[in-house]
Amino acid sequence: MRLRNKPWAPEEIAKHPNLIIPNPKEYKMHWHELFDNDNPLYVEVGTGKGKFITGMGEQNSSINVIGIEKYDSVIISAMERLKGLDLPNVKLIKDDVRGIMDFFGKNEVDRLFINFTDPWPKIRHAKHRLTHEGFLKKYVEILKEEGEIHLKTDNRHLFEYSLQSFSQFGFTLKNISLNLHEDGLEGNVMTEYEEKFSAKGQPIYRVEAVWNR
Repeated sequence: MRLRNKPWAPEEIAKHPNLIIPNPKEYKMHWHELFDNDNPLYVEVGTGKGKFITGMGEQNSSINVIGIEKYDSVIISAMERLKGLDLPNVKLIKDDVRGIMDFFGKNEVDRLFINFTDPWPKIRHAKHRLTHEGFLKKYVEILKEEGEIHLKTDNRHLFEYSLQSFSQFGFTLKNISLNLHEDGLEGNVMTEYEEKFSAKGQPIYRVEAVWNR
């Protein structure tokens, strides 16, 4: 993804601490205090411009949704989208997913979403894939028993790699789809990339991986 520099973004982000949480580490194991409820906690890693998490928040008022995005020039778009909506159940974290264990504690997260992540196609770059064992080790530390990871991608190789990675790590796989929009999924919330790829007729691959300790 080519990023357009937005030098004004950090200053604008700082003006909205109610949307992009400036001190997420302080809320580790206390996110329900911020949301002021005990609703399930969903997290999207690599939230992009925010179409998915805002859609999730609108469709599911009884869940709390947090999107993590490390790039100022990208998360600013998610923030602008969120500003125009009344969604107290949606928040953003501007940081790297590699630090996810700094923000969430053991058994704190009900569900993780990985949507259209960079496939890092070269074998030597496999450790950067968000479904690599190195990331899975972090995810399972914060997921609840029978917590889930939902993956969507247009990249067949990443999908096959992820199925194997999930299985080898001990996840149980369910609702595997090789063409999501042909198979259908009730309540599916699309991302920007999903709209773009599906409009071109490209298949969207999807799986739900369930964690059993």
